[in-house]
Amino acid sequence: MSGGMGGMGGGPGGAAAPREARQPCVLVFSGADPSGGAGIAADILAIHAQGAHALPVITALTVQDNDRVYEVMPVEPEALLRQARALTAKMAIRAVKIGITGSAANARAIAQVIAELRARADIPVVLDPVLASGHGDLLSRDDAAQALGALLPLATMITPNGPEAAALAATLAGAAGAGDGVPGGAADHAQARLHAQALLDAGCRHVLITGGHGKGDTVINRWFSANQGQSWSWQRLPGAYHGSGCTLAATIAGLLAYGYPVAQALVRAQGYTHRALAAAYAIAPGQLIPQR
Repeated sequence: MSGGMGGMGGGPGGAAAPREARQPCVLVFSGADPSGGAGIAADILAIHAQGAHALPVITALTVQDNDRVYEVMPVEPEALLRQARALTAKMAIRAVKIGITGSAANARAIAQVIAELRARADIPVVLDPVLASGHGDLLSRDDAAQALGALLPLATMITPNGPEAAALAATLAGAAGAGDGVPGGAADHAQARLHAQALLDAGCRHVLITGGHGKGDTVINRWFSANQGQSWSWQRLPGAYHGSGCTLAATIAGLLAYGYPVAQALVRAQGYTHRALAAAYAIAPGQLIPQR
């Protein structure tokens, strides 16, 4: 008897009756983290926690633990395209989340997939521009900031931390020295606004610059767009966390897939991420793993 219990159902010929209610699907492009703390592992859990379903497309294999990235091995762009197109040919994609691309060629392939999806519907795209690990380990075969050039005009929401926003703004300006990008007081808010404006000018619709790399007892996250914006203050939690940025971006994507307006998605995603960090657990010395 083949098929096990999965072959039993109430439909014609014993087939299971189709279910009308379907979870919204989020197409995810990200790297595989064997520590289970960041990348695809983080994205799947965070998206599932919002009631959505992740469709994980692997962009790169990595050699890493919960602290350091030792090697990044991008998949071939054609393999990435085959992974994605097998999914988009059958499933209704409600949002896209992008983490590390691994290479500029992969970024261009992802841009091609998004263009194909948007020929059908204007789906939201959340871009987490991970340029390096927390220890500065590189995460792309090419210059990571330059590699994202093909994706910036497609991003509904981009979620850089302060240093990433500064690096991207400098790359767009064609020169270094755009500031350290660490948000803090009024002067740093003005600097964050300048960095965000460069990303908005590049085509991003919304920019959320996170303040986890700042100093002091408060983390300030700042949202910028053409006609909306807001800042949120969160108590800085002790310790360091592996995959916090992945968690936030994936959560936003899961909520947008459900149809939440951007402002509500940002509030809910920050609250969820803060709770996940507050309940983080250890798997080894070093960075903690968010409880997603």
